[in-house]
Parts: sequence; structure tokens; C-alpha cells
Amino acid sequence: MMASIFAVLLIAFILNFSGLRRLAVSCLFRSFALCVGLFLWEIYSPEYGFRMPWLQVNLERAFAPIRSS
Repeated sequence: MMASIFAVLLIAFILNFSGLRRLAVSCLFRSFALCVGLFLWEIYSPEYGFRMPWLQVNLERAFAPIRSS
């Protein structure tokens, strides 16, 4: 995945150098989307993902119930 991100960035550099700036900017946006996809895959993958104990997605009760008197 990192190789594809690097390849898209290299294509953007070559396109910018050759004067095709709109295509270069679109390649930059594509590389950003690939980076976001890689980040989310590394966070949420159960097999290959990082374990981050501060990012818990378990549902818990936020407040204690209010007692009426």
C-alpha cells in the first residue's frame, strides 16, 4: 500500500514537472485518499492493526440514572 502511495506521489511530481498541473493536483488528492485508507485499515484491521487502548469503541453507559425522590 505504501508503494502505491509513493507511486501516485511520483506520478504527481512528474506531471507537475511536465506542466500538467491539474492532473498533478488530482494525483495528490488520490494519494491523500490512499493515505487515509491506509491509516483506517491499520487502525481497524483485527489481524494487522495497531492496538491502541485509548481508542475504544465499546458502548458504555455515560451517566448514572437519575433517581426520583
